[in-house]
Order: sequence, then C-alpha cells, then structure tokens
Amino acid sequence: MTRDLETQRRYLLESLRSAGIHDERVLAAIEATPRELFVDPHHRQWAYADQALPIGCGQTISQPLIVATMTQALQLSGQERVLEIGTGSGYQAAILARLARFVVTVERYQQLACQAARRLLQLGLSNVAVFVGDGSLGWPDAAPYDRIVVTAAAPQIPQQLVAQLVEGGILVLPVGSHDHQELLVIRRTCSGQEVHSLGGCVFVPLVGKGGWEE
Repeated sequence: MTRDLETQRRYLLESLRSAGIHDERVLAAIEATPRELFVDPHHRQWAYADQALPIGCGQTISQPLIVATMTQALQLSGQERVLEIGTGSGYQAAILARLARFVVTVERYQQLACQAARRLLQLGLSNVAVFVGDGSLGWPDAAPYDRIVVTAAAPQIPQQLVAQLVEGGILVLPVGSHDHQELLVIRRTCSGQEVHSLGGCVFVPLVGKGGWEE
C-alpha cells in the first residue's frame, strides 16, 4: 500500500504541473505532506486522487488541484503570517506551514479542530495555531495577516476579512451561491481592493455571522 501511495503521489504531482501549478515550493510542500494521514482510513486508497473526500461533520478535504491553486495564488515567500478559515482535516494548514512563517487556522467544529491539531503535531509542524470559533469573522485577535485563505464559500467578499489584511495582503476564497462559486483573489490596496477570478468551483458553505446562516 505504501508503494502504491508513493506512485499515486508522483502521478498527482505530474497532473498538477500539467494543470498549471508551476510554483515549485508549492509542489514540494504537497509532495512532502502525506495526504493519506488527513483522510478517513476507508478512503485511504483515494488519498492522491484529484477529488474531494468527506472528513465528517458534513465537511470535505478539498481536491488537491484546488488546494494547490489556492496556495499558489497566495504567493508565499516564507515570511508571511497566514490566516486559514476552515481547518477541516488540517491538510491545507500543513501545506501552508511548510511555506509560511506562521499559520493561524480557525475551525467551527471542535472535533475536526482536535483531529487536525493532532495530525499537525504528528508531522512536527509547530508553526500552526488551531482555534475553534466562527471563522467567517476571521480571527481579529492575531490580526493583521499577510495572507488569508478561506476553504468554504462566502455569499460575498467578507469585508471583515479584507480589513484583517495588511496593505498589499492577499485574500483567496470562493464567492457565490450554494451551488456554484468563483475562486477569487483579492489584494488589499491603499485605495481599496483589486479582485480577479481563477474560475469556477464548488465548496461547502462558509457558515457564520460573516457568511451563510446555519
């Protein structure tokens, strides 16, 4: 099984490159992060398939291409403080921890947060702080952030998150309806914000005071 997973990991990296993931630091972080650790044991054989998988509490671990696309869009150099909204399994946080100086990640489900914290500890990633709370409001106590990534879909660009960015900071998140969203990249500027789309996507909803009602 281990050899099969290694082969699948290599195929995944090749497919990510073919799909336009060109940041070698992002690809190296994905290669170094054992996705099988972050999925249910029953789904382990699909750990490196390019698809989302259920992780409990009605949530999913995003497909690797989406993870890679969002991470690449953050343009991380290694010095940033990053806020992640929607810890989920902890997979995205693990990749961010290999690429940024420090990661704050917020999860609304305590069960998922505890599982993610254990996995991050198991991997020796000590530059991540996991919190339980309403991530739709960000995490103002540790603001400002150089980068923010949201792994759930908001009905509109959450201005409370933009406000927690430094000037020049980048926010990456899906915005749209429950059924379909656009993956947006927002850069905070001195005069407001610049927005561009990376294309269509489908995420679970961002539930909370700054997102969708429960």
